[in-house]
Amino acid sequence: MAEGSGSGGGASGRGPPCPGAASAFRRWEQLRRRAATPWARGLLAAAAGLGLLYAVLRVPVRLRDGLAAVTVFLSTLTPKFYFALTVTSSFISGLIFVFEWWHFRKYGTSFIEQVSVSHLRPLIGGAEGSPPAPAAFSAGENESSRQNMPECKVWRNPLNLFRGAEYSRYMWVTGKEPLTYYDMNLSAQDHQTFFTCDTDALRPSDTVMQKAWRERNPQARIKAAYQALELNNDCATAYVLLAEEEATTIVDAEKYFKQALKAGEMIYKKSQNCHSQSPQHEAQLRRDTNVLVYVKRRLAMCARKLGRIREAVKMMRDLMKEFPLLSMLNIHENLLEALLELQAYADVQAVLAKYDDISLPKSAAICYTAALLKARAVSERFSPETASRRGLSTAEINAVEAIHRAVEFNPHVPKYLLEMKSLVLPPEHILKRGDSEAVAYAFFHLQHWKRIEGALNLLHCTWEGTFRMIPYPLEKGHLFYPYPSCTETADRELLPTFHEVSVYPQKELPFFIHFTAGLCSFSAMLALLTHQFPELMVIFAKAVLRLLWPVSAPSVLASS
Repeated sequence: MAEGSGSGGGASGRGPPCPGAASAFRRWEQLRRRAATPWARGLLAAAAGLGLLYAVLRVPVRLRDGLAAVTVFLSTLTPKFYFALTVTSSFISGLIFVFEWWHFRKYGTSFIEQVSVSHLRPLIGGAEGSPPAPAAFSAGENESSRQNMPECKVWRNPLNLFRGAEYSRYMWVTGKEPLTYYDMNLSAQDHQTFFTCDTDALRPSDTVMQKAWRERNPQARIKAAYQALELNNDCATAYVLLAEEEATTIVDAEKYFKQALKAGEMIYKKSQNCHSQSPQHEAQLRRDTNVLVYVKRRLAMCARKLGRIREAVKMMRDLMKEFPLLSMLNIHENLLEALLELQAYADVQAVLAKYDDISLPKSAAICYTAALLKARAVSERFSPETASRRGLSTAEINAVEAIHRAVEFNPHVPKYLLEMKSLVLPPEHILKRGDSEAVAYAFFHLQHWKRIEGALNLLHCTWEGTFRMIPYPLEKGHLFYPYPSCTETADRELLPTFHEVSVYPQKELPFFIHFTAGLCSFSAMLALLTHQFPELMVIFAKAVLRLLWPVSAPSVLASS
């Protein structure tokens, strides 16, 4: 058995195992050798040419017959068919148009274009040319990209509201969630950064609070804060959490913050005495400093909301003197708003002289407050008719230039100040030069513009002139860097869904919206004409057929 199987295996490696298969194999080898001769190749080429000639001559005949059959079919259709066809086409194109419009209004892009770029382009070979683009972007760390990157940074709103006393009450009344998940997640990250450190494991109350800041459920956070107070009655961060989320009124929030201030000052003094002993103690001092500054700032905001404005101004000034290096917290914006409420315009000008500097980052509060002060000097006597006759005075020119400067920095603000767009509660984080910053500024400063007679009128008459100076804001600015193109995406994440996000510059409608709208209108018009004039439209359809198939259509239509 072994020998037979072995010989069979060897024969299978050399040739066919049976005589019939061997003869067939020899005949195939002979045919292959004959086909390799020059005359055989010429014969095959001639046969291929004859086949191609037959196809060239035969296909037009079949195509003509097919066109004739289609023409006969179309010529026998009744007006009802044309009416049904046009109505169906109009209905389908109308649905596509409505969906395209909804997608553009919600996401700012065309659905058909998005699908074409993401799915169809790789199939037709567009993916081969796409890899160099990211390489160019990563290698192109040019000046403009570096300038635009900081513009799209999300900042903590210096005048953000209290969750329990303001945001939650709004949700109870309206049933709408004023904060987005993205915004609250950023706040959770801020709390973990400001209110925790590496030495929290040494104190059980701080360990509990470290977990509390990571909790998503508000009730779980409040419960954890009470647990921390049971472990340590002087846990300042626990009082901060209760003031922010459990207190349903500003008065209750102020009581919690006063308890947090008492505990925070005691812990801060202890940290100051031993901060030089080790890096861990330095980190603990930074954390305790953040807690103390946060508590004092929120206490000043409570005093401002409760009408004790002079007390709030004093607390803010003291805080800025005690911690001058924490200017990145933008406490001066809280001070500006409180001073405007007191109508202490000389003090407002003094604050602007310090912070409206070319080396410091700008904000809508600084730019528009500077414009408000200059508008205050001329707005009461300003009249567009008078200005057009005699020209603008020096003070009026300065006011108009200040308004143009503010509008260039954030072009979304004027629509809220002029009440052309409705306001919502400001988010806890804002994007500078974006719609979120405009909402936050107008929410607190609209009353100050209304208080100065003629200021809104001057703004209404001059703000749109800014756009004539910057026809291409995404490419080149006038006084600031080009307007960042990333604001719309970030603002949609920061602002609630029921708010219509302001977009600048206004995007042109995509091609497919125009196309589907035109197709829907044209189909509807044809359906109406077919319904009103059926015989005339049949004649029109046959005329179109004659234009499409001038050879076959006349003879077929004549015979029919």
